Amino acid sequence: MILLAEKRVFVAPTVSFYHDAENYTIMVELSGVDKKDIKVEASEHGFCLTAPRGDIEYAGCWALSHTLNPEGATGTFTNGLLKVTVPLAERLEGVKVPIK
Repeated sequence: MILLAEKRVFVAPTVSFYHDAENYTIMVELSGVDKKDIKVEASEHGFCLTAPRGDIEYAGCWALSHTLNPEGATGTFTNGLLKVTVPLAERLEGVKVPIK
């Protein structure tokens, strides 16, 4: 998704999500971005990100299906890949679905 606004092009970055029984892990591709310019805000229900790069700005907000504990969030940025790990607020206990 690309929108034009005041000489800056906003771009939704490529994002992947996965979780285990304890944490959500969010991977975001941010090629060409300087680590000091990345801004991530996490809440109990998702996260928002902005990261400028020249005349574009990566931006987006994502709602997640499980409640998070944002105070425990950590992030690393290596070679254009941002990895954010956020603990789940409660353990996931699902019921196995039989496949016939």
